Amino acid sequence: MVIVLLLFSVTASAAEFAGTASGVVERVVDGDTVKMRVGIWLDQEVLISVRVAGIDAPELFRPKCAAERQLAGRAKAFAEEFLSGGNADLMDIQRGKYAGRVVARIEVDGNDLGDALVAAGLAYRGKRGNWCTQ
Repeated sequence: MVIVLLLFSVTASAAEFAGTASGVVERVVDGDTVKMRVGIWLDQEVLISVRVAGIDAPELFRPKCAAERQLAGRAKAFAEEFLSGGNADLMDIQRGKYAGRVVARIEVDGNDLGDALVAAGLAYRGKRGNWCTQ
C-alpha cells in the first residue's frame, strides 16, 4: 500500500513543473518550436521540444503557399538570431498536446521570444489561421 501511494505521488508531481527552467538551445526547428537541453535536477538534463506559448508562426514544414514558406524561413532565422547566445529560460511551462513536447515562454535576458516575433510581424498572438491571405 505504501508503494502505491509513493508511485501516485511521483506521477502527480511529474505532470507539473513550477518555476523557471534554464537550458541550452540545441536547434531552432521553426519560428515557434525550439529543441533545448534543459536541466531538470542535479546533473540531470532532458532534450525537449518547446513550443512557444501563445503565438502562431507560419509553418515551415507544411506551408500552404509560397508566401507562408518565405515568412516561415524569416521567422526561423529571427528565432535563431534571438537565441544565438545559446542559453534561454523557460517560463510558465505546460504539457504540450503532442507527446514529448512542452509549451512555454522562452526568454533570453528577460526578453520574450514570442513577444519579439509578434513585434517583428513574424507571428500573431493566438491562432492566425491562413498565412497565405495577407
